[in-house]
Amino acid sequence: MKKTLLILFGSLLSIFAEAQIAGMMRGPQTEPLPEGFKPASTNTFLSQYPAVNAQTRQAMFRVVAPAARSIQLDLSGKKYPMTRDEKGIWSCVSDPQVVGFHYYAILIDSVAVMDRNTEAFFGSNWESSGIEIPEGPEGDYYRFNREIPHGQVRSIYYWSDINGLERHINVYVPAEYEQNPEKKYPVLYLVHGWGEDENGWSNQGHMAHIMDGLIASGKAVPMIVVMPSGDIKTNPDVRQASGDVTEIFAKNLVPYIDKTFRTFTDKEHRAMAGLSRGGFQTCMTVFNNMEMFAWMGTFSGFFVRGNEGVVNAFNGVFKDPQAFDQQMKLLFISTGTEERNPKEQVEELKAHGIKNIVFHESEGTAHEWLTWRRALNDFAPRLFK
Repeated sequence: MKKTLLILFGSLLSIFAEAQIAGMMRGPQTEPLPEGFKPASTNTFLSQYPAVNAQTRQAMFRVVAPAARSIQLDLSGKKYPMTRDEKGIWSCVSDPQVVGFHYYAILIDSVAVMDRNTEAFFGSNWESSGIEIPEGPEGDYYRFNREIPHGQVRSIYYWSDINGLERHINVYVPAEYEQNPEKKYPVLYLVHGWGEDENGWSNQGHMAHIMDGLIASGKAVPMIVVMPSGDIKTNPDVRQASGDVTEIFAKNLVPYIDKTFRTFTDKEHRAMAGLSRGGFQTCMTVFNNMEMFAWMGTFSGFFVRGNEGVVNAFNGVFKDPQAFDQQMKLLFISTGTEERNPKEQVEELKAHGIKNIVFHESEGTAHEWLTWRRALNDFAPRLFK
């Protein structure tokens, strides 16, 4: 009897497995997408929606929720009502979007949830849905290129005596790193912005694809890129954490990287950059540790508070322009043309006599990942030369 049951169970299991495999091979049984629409690159495996029309830059969304009373799409600051069909499938089409990466949420009966059809991206302090509105060939610099060597992004934990906790970092090493066991490398510390985490530069920013392309083409020197967390878990006050985390960067993180990887340890081979709040954290870290860094970049993150003026900002680091230029080989300030623009402050610093300063603008973009991808693509080739 037991033998018969085991045979029957095995047969049922085999049938179930075959059905699962067949289903995977066939893919989801859905109707064809409307003409011009293709599944977004940010979708999960086999998900047809969201679908993107690269020509019109519109996106189409679908949600299966027969019991819901109302559903909205929250995308780029606008809420779109979704329409229900007789099967309980809700859908809508967005307005044309700016190219690049966008967070979004689905509001089911006024409750914001993730779209199960997309990968998860940590943004605005929660795991969020995301969609990529594709650029044309001008966006190839942040896409995977199978014709070139690729580096690695390593997930690592280190201990912070200041924080009293283990902290997570992602570390990019160039493709040649393991092939040259005696070679040392310069290091770029690259920080995310408020509401995001240390995975942002890898996932939303496509940092590795950008660096692979720059290094393979000879535009950038081979370098290590360290992407740390800009938050402190034990401190819920984000603004206070900004001050504390700079000490962690300088006193815990940099020594750990120099001990763990083959790095040059002098300031001429160490750079730091960050986006938004990470740009401000870069300023606070570098300007308070000028003996450690010779290159810096702030992407949408050059903030001067109060009425002290830019020349007197950051404890007077700019007051002596000749001394600043001797210590800092590059101050790179970048922004999107559609966001708060520090151009006047940059011009004031230039007029004051600061020479090692570069101002970069991303045309047509705001406070978003396309702005910061473009910034990194312009910034990295300038380093360590």
